[in-house]
Amino acid sequence: MVDEVFPQVKGAPDVPGLAFRFYRGEEDIPLLHAVTERETAANGQEHTFTLEDMRRYYRHLSNCDLARDLLIAEVEGEMVAFSRAWWLEIIPSGYAYRFFVTVMPELESSGLRLAMLRWNEEHFRSIASAHAGGGSKNLEVWVEDVERDMTACLEREGYQRLKPSYLMRRSLTGKLPDIPLPEGLEVRPVGQRDYRKLWDADVDACRDSWEPIVVDENHYQMWLDSLQFQPELWRVAWDDDEIAGAVQNHIIPEENAKFNRRRGYTENIHVGRKWRGRGVAKALIASSFRLLKERGMDEAALGVDTKNPTGALNLYKFMGFEVAKTTHLYRKPLRVTACQSPSSGLSRCSS
Repeated sequence: MVDEVFPQVKGAPDVPGLAFRFYRGEEDIPLLHAVTERETAANGQEHTFTLEDMRRYYRHLSNCDLARDLLIAEVEGEMVAFSRAWWLEIIPSGYAYRFFVTVMPELESSGLRLAMLRWNEEHFRSIASAHAGGGSKNLEVWVEDVERDMTACLEREGYQRLKPSYLMRRSLTGKLPDIPLPEGLEVRPVGQRDYRKLWDADVDACRDSWEPIVVDENHYQMWLDSLQFQPELWRVAWDDDEIAGAVQNHIIPEENAKFNRRRGYTENIHVGRKWRGRGVAKALIASSFRLLKERGMDEAALGVDTKNPTGALNLYKFMGFEVAKTTHLYRKPLRVTACQSPSSGLSRCSS
């Protein structure tokens, strides 16, 4: 039988039956989903991530080896917490090492989250030691305002609150704006042969965002396989055979049913450089409002990075969106020593 590698988590709380292991395969996904559902419900977070969503998402992860980067905590053999680590390459130079820690509500005050947070930091030192170059190397965690325990752990460990991101929403009741596209542009459907072109246009536009990242084929496949991939709802502006801009609208029926609402999302809004400043985004968003209303929605929502240098936040406010929820990015420099062991925090146990 193949030896199983077990993680050593320093400072773990003295909880009877507590043990740690790594991800063993797809049979763990329903357990991960159950822990996630328990924590989000306890925090009052009004979004949903279905079991099928999680299965799809985990099929296409980038810069994440689940066999070593997904840490699981169990009590008497039952999963009570997990964390996942991954890294991003920042353009033009640097790395962001991101993670989250999800814990069952009954263990929130036990110190388990803090111990797993520290394990991730040590784990990333091993990973970062292989990333050469003089660019920045930072630990990063996104946290919603309602995630008080995680926020307290990050602040205790010296993370700095860097910037907020907003979930914004807008009512679709009453009169909606009617804004035409600039002359020479038209909205046309997107077929399968256009998917890569749209993806490339979005990626290129995102290079002007705050700290753009390197994307790979896994990112593309994740987009194709996501629940949010709903081409029939998109509004794409074409200039002959070039994509000038787009809004990738989507509706999540499961989420609407769970929270008794009728919300559609106007996301992945982007405009190519040579078409900016001409009202393309305004026209596509206005058109999206009408489309979502025709589909029975009574509100639109989107996420926005408040540090986006293209002025997205002001645009969305102009279009009637208001802040509904705040998520903060916490950051701490990752210090890596030259002698860092690539197997830090691991032991081997025969089974």
